[in-house]
Amino acid sequence: MVSAPLPADLPTDLTGRIAFLCAGTDKAAAARARLVALYGDATPEEAAVVVALGGDGCMLETQHRLLGRNLPVYGMNCGSVGFLMNEFREEELPQRLSASQAAMLHPLRMTARCADGTTTEALAINEVSLLRETRQAAKLRITVDGKVRLDELICDGALVSTPAGSTAYNLSAHGPIVPLGANLLALTPISAFRPRRWRGALLPSEVQVAFSILEPDKRPVAAVADYTEVREVLEVGVREDRDLRLTMLFDPDHGLSERIIAEQFTV
Repeated sequence: MVSAPLPADLPTDLTGRIAFLCAGTDKAAAARARLVALYGDATPEEAAVVVALGGDGCMLETQHRLLGRNLPVYGMNCGSVGFLMNEFREEELPQRLSASQAAMLHPLRMTARCADGTTTEALAINEVSLLRETRQAAKLRITVDGKVRLDELICDGALVSTPAGSTAYNLSAHGPIVPLGANLLALTPISAFRPRRWRGALLPSEVQVAFSILEPDKRPVAAVADYTEVREVLEVGVREDRDLRLTMLFDPDHGLSERIIAEQFTV
């Protein structure tokens, strides 16, 4: 995790250098058509910046689509919550982009070994979560950097969250909100039954977390990395992928760091 905010450092002239991508809703499509009429439309290969139109899901889909390109993405909210998005306004978009600030993030890499012998890798910008597949509670063993830290967790599941994702599923599971630049990951149980009072842990971002599924035949578990779901897993490893970098752009008066701080005082 790289500290934010930082200048967006975009070209002075963005004419013909903005790519508009939108969610699959009528509202987002109509917004895209109006913006393209005003500012033109570049392909992601030609663009200096991408504008994502939709909600937080659209931002995540856009970042996944652009992984490895390190193109900055500026979101405008045409959805519901829009925690990762800026306010939608059609006017003076190039000026807003030039004045924006950047939050640079690293995704999580999940490696899941399954009962059928296959191994799946996937990337997550928000979180990697483990979830029970049946009425039976999951039994998990949690290892951090090769050392067993929790021999048995009986629960509905558990997740590892990035700071950007700490206000999403992690917060709903009563996990901590993690400020950008903290270089921490949140490890949070989901409806823990035993040990009932364990609330999770904050871990340095460079650690490797491993989950072993206990009694997998009786208590099958699925692993999910953002949009990738793998069922009947036996072992799941999670680490921050420092070789990949994502850049999100925010208006100076409403950056992601400020939103994360403000969210902690929302009642």
